[in-house]
Amino acid sequence: MTRGRAAASAPKPRTKKAAEAARTAKAAPPTLELPEPFAVWFANRGWTPRPHQLALLESARDRRSSLLIAPTGAGKTLAGFLPSLIDLAAKGRRRGNRAPGLHTLYISPLKALAVDVARNLTQPIAEMSLPIRTETRTGDTSVARKARQRRAPPHILMTTPEQLALLLSHPDSDELFAGLDTVILDEIHALAATKRGDLLALDLARLRAINPDLRTVGLSATVARPTELRAFLVGQKSPQSHIDLADLIHVSGGAEPHIEILELDETVPTVGHTSLYAIEEIYKAIEAHRLSLLFVNTRRQAELLFQDLWRNNEKSLPIGLHHGSLDAEQRRRVEAAMASGALRAVVATSTLDLGIDWGDVDLVIHVGAPKGASRFAQRIGRANHRFDEASKAVLVPSNRFEVLECRAAVEAAKAGAQDVTFTRPGALDVLAQHILGVACTGPFNANNLYGEVTSASPYAGLSRATFDRVLGFVADGGYALKNYERFAKLKPTPDGLWRLTHPRFAQAYRMNAGTIVAEPLIKVRLIGKRSASRSTLMGGRVMGEVDEYFIEQLRPGEAFVLAGEVLRFEGMGENEAYVTRATARSPIIPAYNSGKFPLSTHLAERVRAMLADETAWSRLPSSVEEWLRLQQQRSAIPGRDELLIETFQRRNLHYLVTYPFEGRLAHQTLGMLLTRRLDRIGASPLGFVANDYGMALWTLGDLSSLIADGKLSLEELFDQDMLGDDLDAWLAESNLMKRTFRHVALISGLVERRHPGREKSGRQIAVSTNLIYDVLRRHDPHHVLLEATWSDAATGLLDIARLGDFLRRIEGRIQHQPLDRVSPLSVPILLEIGREAVAGFAREELLREAAALYASEQE
Repeated sequence: MTRGRAAASAPKPRTKKAAEAARTAKAAPPTLELPEPFAVWFANRGWTPRPHQLALLESARDRRSSLLIAPTGAGKTLAGFLPSLIDLAAKGRRRGNRAPGLHTLYISPLKALAVDVARNLTQPIAEMSLPIRTETRTGDTSVARKARQRRAPPHILMTTPEQLALLLSHPDSDELFAGLDTVILDEIHALAATKRGDLLALDLARLRAINPDLRTVGLSATVARPTELRAFLVGQKSPQSHIDLADLIHVSGGAEPHIEILELDETVPTVGHTSLYAIEEIYKAIEAHRLSLLFVNTRRQAELLFQDLWRNNEKSLPIGLHHGSLDAEQRRRVEAAMASGALRAVVATSTLDLGIDWGDVDLVIHVGAPKGASRFAQRIGRANHRFDEASKAVLVPSNRFEVLECRAAVEAAKAGAQDVTFTRPGALDVLAQHILGVACTGPFNANNLYGEVTSASPYAGLSRATFDRVLGFVADGGYALKNYERFAKLKPTPDGLWRLTHPRFAQAYRMNAGTIVAEPLIKVRLIGKRSASRSTLMGGRVMGEVDEYFIEQLRPGEAFVLAGEVLRFEGMGENEAYVTRATARSPIIPAYNSGKFPLSTHLAERVRAMLADETAWSRLPSSVEEWLRLQQQRSAIPGRDELLIETFQRRNLHYLVTYPFEGRLAHQTLGMLLTRRLDRIGASPLGFVANDYGMALWTLGDLSSLIADGKLSLEELFDQDMLGDDLDAWLAESNLMKRTFRHVALISGLVERRHPGREKSGRQIAVSTNLIYDVLRRHDPHHVLLEATWSDAATGLLDIARLGDFLRRIEGRIQHQPLDRVSPLSVPILLEIGREAVAGFAREELLREAAALYASEQE
């Protein structure tokens, strides 16, 4: 068992002004006193206001924006709302219990978190009899209620970035937000460095243009670089002579979490992500606690774990399931059951990651490696959720590589380390969407809008030329598309403003706004047996959604799992799959393309260090230690900054396996580029496969001989110049760029998925965007959306920056081991080939071969 400590860490501010603001916020506790009835309410609960709660009150009094970093359970949410509640109560008393209109916006990255905060906020409001109305507004809110909220807004509105963008797109948005006093951004670290954060930053700039006295508050428990978030919270001046920063209020301390790694005496699996080997121990842990949250990284893993638990649920413990593909009503039922204490365990993905405080959770079980130090700290904080009580967490590695990663995560928690997410320039496709949203409110002045946009920190460095290119795209589609009427969305007015060419573009914007581009999903509707026998299928309730590509591969009669139930596929409607309940023993578990987290850079560094430190192996499970020592005997263990490359023959193919530990995205890009280089020297590469820890490729040519004869130089093969011409040439012929362009096209508004009364299928979107991509590449290669596509691919799907750092790190540090058979370390990576169903590769034979290898060493 391993214990550790998780806490937020904050680097020193990088500027003199930042240092002064941090010192001011950390000075002696404020001397403010709470007014009645707040002082009475605190006293009745046996509480005294914490220094950081009073510090935020002082900031509010001085109209300063602030970033509050505090451990889980320190009362961050109450601290954020307290100034608003006090101000609203005072104004309500002065106006005869009639508080003003919309006063405070609370922005959450999760719909569930907004709903949870709203529920928790109603209790102190009711107990103090405050004349304050609160409401939520998410994608699940009814159309009628949304319309009423614009006409008669509550005093406090809990919502999401996407809903804020929609509210700002209406002509009456100036009136709605004219009296807005405060914006609270919860879990700000989860938004700022993403496209959702870009959209939110632009919308904050719009709100500041409506009300320059607007105050913002950022809340987070896990921040590695506070300066970027402090800049995000306030408007930046142009030209940028310096970076303007919000105040920093940093709370340290809190109870140390109790973290254990479940390491059984029996063999840890070589490969896999189910943790089925440990399911009995997981069930025992659930049985011993009041309410357990079981986190996994993907929806597929959630369904698998839920099924495994129910097969072992001898005492019929109430266990729930919560992930993004379930129907919203079913998620709400699970949330309500948690809050009421009706459940003993909930299997969840990232839908319950952030800030949730439902029920009396006293244990977090993380099944599989957490992939990031910050995500791990966030998730273990869900247990107890109190500042002065230790969170309790158990890590359950699914395979041997994950044992190393789980150990690294616990070490990171003990050190209070966080993953660093560097800010990047604001995305141009998001800017295009925002410009169209501004046009939906009425005619606008381009000069004024440029100034407003560059006051948002992600766009502070945006040149006027680039802004005009994006504006030109929104206006007419750009050079190669301007002759098509459907791309002509804006036109200049005689007085120099820009306005919409037709009201239908405003309707299209509101139906498609947002930056989350999920894979095409198909609703799954449960029907009765009688309906299934009819020629016309008729449905009942919606069970959830599955990826379109998955359902297209099913034949009627095949069974799969969704929402924890075994379902039989009966057929397709126009945009729905019809299913009946089934009892199949081996149903298919849907695989979802979204929700796969890459191994973070910080944890990767710790895993490499652990692997290279032979003295640490004795503290690992015996099966893992034996695995590493056998690797050491058969091949080698890579040094901390070395790259181990193994080559061997198996059947009639030759393999190259390497272990960068840089995450799946970087490894996939590396594999693509290496196959191009090997093809040029005649090695005849046939394919490659990658996971978070390594990459394997196979060829017809004898790689060991080519290296021995000097015809293949590994230093040249892994030279940094592969990120130049090789990358450009590969991208030119790759479908990856078309897939990336598809997302950019949807976010920018070039194409629209939803139209009144209908929604385009994934295939229809792909055909349309592929055609436009080919046209732009041929006739307008410098189009602003192609630039946005390259930027997305480099930072997202390709992870070019991380790959570049890796190539620099291993220069002159490559160790080659020619082998006569597979190595122990290579087996988990080679087994990924079977997971991808590559023809001609027998998974079972490789497992037998690996087993024989271990047996021979034990004799």
